[in-house]
Amino acid sequence: MARKNRIVIGLNSGTSADGVDAVACEIAGRGLGMRVRVLGHVHGDYPPALRRRVLGIMAPARTTTEELCRLESEIGDAFAETAAKAVKKLRLKRVDLIGSHGQTICHLPPRTKKPGSSHRATGTLQIGDASRIAARIGCPVVHRFRQADMAVGGQGAPLVPWTDYVLFKDARRTRVIQNIGGIANLTYLPAGGGPDSVIAFDTGPGNMVIDALVRQFTNGRKHYDADGQWAAKGAINEPALRAAMKNRFFAEPPPRSCGREDFGAVWTQSWVKSLARHRLKPEDLLRTATCLTAFTITMSCMMAEEMDAVRRKRGRPRATPISEIIVCGGGVNNLTLLLELEAAAGSELSPNMRISRMDDYGIAPEAKEGASFAMLAAARVDGVPANLPQVTGAGRRVLLGSICDVGDAR
Repeated sequence: MARKNRIVIGLNSGTSADGVDAVACEIAGRGLGMRVRVLGHVHGDYPPALRRRVLGIMAPARTTTEELCRLESEIGDAFAETAAKAVKKLRLKRVDLIGSHGQTICHLPPRTKKPGSSHRATGTLQIGDASRIAARIGCPVVHRFRQADMAVGGQGAPLVPWTDYVLFKDARRTRVIQNIGGIANLTYLPAGGGPDSVIAFDTGPGNMVIDALVRQFTNGRKHYDADGQWAAKGAINEPALRAAMKNRFFAEPPPRSCGREDFGAVWTQSWVKSLARHRLKPEDLLRTATCLTAFTITMSCMMAEEMDAVRRKRGRPRATPISEIIVCGGGVNNLTLLLELEAAAGSELSPNMRISRMDDYGIAPEAKEGASFAMLAAARVDGVPANLPQVTGAGRRVLLGSICDVGDAR
């Protein structure tokens, strides 16, 4: 860790649970002065049977402790294997540190209550044994990033706004970093602001509802709408969109986070069932679900602008309108979704606003989350708190992650 330039691999698997992303970064400096260069990105698919088992235990599903124990090890091995592939493919001569987010299977932010109980249950669970990763690669692994924030009253999400600030702050332009994974989340970076000015929260479903519909309509033969081609054939159904917007999540003010518990297959099936009398075609439902993602992202951008305006005190410079939305995550591959977002944002936000892709800035859209967890791992070993309390609702700044180091086992 004493090296001037460290090689850090970030490992992540999103709520879609399609596999593991390994992103190798060269990191120099520390804290807000951190400088990052992405060296490369490797993706490793989960075997189909493993993916089915992972999806099968995700909340609100029930499982056994035996299956949970087995998957903790098997997911750890899958993460270790993808990290090893990255070392080989990118010809890394060394790896100083790994940041492993693990696979989220349950996320219960502070607003969640157990059915039939007044007890407020909070917690989050990511699986993937870090010891197996450390033993395979032979370096320390930082993992369990979300728990410390939740321990001091936070939502444990989103955690990447600190890294978004380090990477994309700008003195003159207000930017939104919009991740569209299974769940979509934004980071609002006001022009010239410090880390305490950052606004960030989950906007709602990203690809999750779309993917669930595709699996339902194809009996599991397909898992996503490639390029948004299926949705492009359909029409937006306003009653269906209004019904989706009744989900309690959209009425919650930030800080807020959501997951499969809110917008997974159970919710999607219930939504479709409630629309049976409309006799909608699959392509109409897919187009409506795609519009739901774009619409809620746009509404969330407007909410962030309003929050920024409210908290600015008299005498401070006026807020600068959003000049750019930088999109990352798997959703950038859905052309219909991006067109819907461009149309919605173009009419509701600044007319001069542009939508960019993360790769316009040298980071593959699929690599952004992995790079963020590489940065968070570096912050942890540097002793730099990387949560933003105004974002997560935490009572104070804390160090994120636990360090696992079983020594060089090669």
